[in-house]
Amino acid sequence: MPPSPSRLFSEIATAERPAETTVIMRRAVVLGGSIAGLMAARVLSDHAEEVLIIERDPSEVDDGPRPGVPQGSQVHALLPAGQMQLERWFPGIADEAIALGAPTPPAEEGAAKIFLNGVLGLPPAPTDGGPALITTRPFLEALVRRRTLAVDNIRMVYGRAESLVFADQRVTGARYVPEGGAEPIVEPADLVVDAMGRSSRLSDWLSDNGWPRPPMQRMPIRLNYATALYKRDEKVSDTWVVVYHAMAGKGRTARIGGINSVEADRWIMLVAGYDDDRPSRDVADYAARCRDHYPPMFGDIAEHGEMLGGVVTYHQADSRRRDFHKLDRLPAGLVAAGDAVASFNPVYGQGMTSATLHASCLSAYLRSGPRPHEVPARAYFDQVKVIVDAAWQVSTTADIELPHVDGPYPRGYRITKWFGDLIFRTSQTDPVLSSRLNRVTTMLDHPATLSRPATLLRALRLGLFRGRPTPSSGGRA
Repeated sequence: MPPSPSRLFSEIATAERPAETTVIMRRAVVLGGSIAGLMAARVLSDHAEEVLIIERDPSEVDDGPRPGVPQGSQVHALLPAGQMQLERWFPGIADEAIALGAPTPPAEEGAAKIFLNGVLGLPPAPTDGGPALITTRPFLEALVRRRTLAVDNIRMVYGRAESLVFADQRVTGARYVPEGGAEPIVEPADLVVDAMGRSSRLSDWLSDNGWPRPPMQRMPIRLNYATALYKRDEKVSDTWVVVYHAMAGKGRTARIGGINSVEADRWIMLVAGYDDDRPSRDVADYAARCRDHYPPMFGDIAEHGEMLGGVVTYHQADSRRRDFHKLDRLPAGLVAAGDAVASFNPVYGQGMTSATLHASCLSAYLRSGPRPHEVPARAYFDQVKVIVDAAWQVSTTADIELPHVDGPYPRGYRITKWFGDLIFRTSQTDPVLSSRLNRVTTMLDHPATLSRPATLLRALRLGLFRGRPTPSSGGRA
């Protein structure tokens, strides 16, 4: 009997490093050098004699967001599960990040504040992963790139991926045009990894060569971001980390906000809305939004802090997933990872963490003794589906409640929503349920863990039979 999704999720998300690895291929090629591609390359280095990353942006990530990551200037969150996977594949990376300037929030309770519908909730439960990494996306990506390229059998070239090379029911390589060149080069490979992000052209390449396109699901979220950097100043605010989430309801407009203390003694501050609620790059508009719609520390920083640069905006039309596991025909020698498989509403911080978990799926697949250059990687895509389903359930269950979103509604939506609302409501003042919900939203546990009888019974007792729960309702279920 196959393991349940919850158990398989737990096995994939382990912090334990593989005890043994075997080289099973001569050469692997990774298309894309962002977090997903770098993580895939690191895993492949244990199983291939040579790993080549083809990255289209020649600019150094240390210089700031790359053109290929249009959301790179915005607030990014590495969830605890993502940090655990980073540490799994790059031991000591958290300590290295801190040594390079990543800040460490104070240990005392209250350093991280979470506001839900305008009310300050319980602080997030501590995890076993050590100090949380709170950085900008370019800082973290630069660190991961350095660690990846320090592996002896990994190298990177710059150029634009043009197509895949197919022969005998398999992918045998990738074709790319080098930076500054005109003629394409073919790079042979036993396995090609598509890590080209949301705009991946893999579906077109498959279709152009007689293979079916993976089915795509979309949820139109129409998310609008605006972010600014400020010099951190205790005289302005003592803020370290703030998360603000207002859900649409009577008298409420759905909005998201966030403040992170990041490297170089700065704050990075985000305000966001949906549909027609669209923050602009105008500094005055940004400050007014911070003061009028968010907790006081947002307005304090916007009005009295020293802005470093201007306001940067970003729009994402939808969440999307490509269901490779549903294909009845799939060439050997090919996998996909990161946003090339699924791209979620970024307000939930699932993107980079999902990419690290996809890398762990790849590791589990390659350690299972496959013949990736001969047999389609269905086992890999089945494992990735577990990760995608978990993240998709968390994000879309919330997004489907937005006034401008009209489905698609999943099977059993009404009962799932009823219990979900109950657990969410009771978790705001009950530390046990808060911790369990937090482990799911930070991708440490599968959402199915919230449907365990003990959790449901606790939520029912608190929500239905005791009236409003109180913070003192701790203890075991």
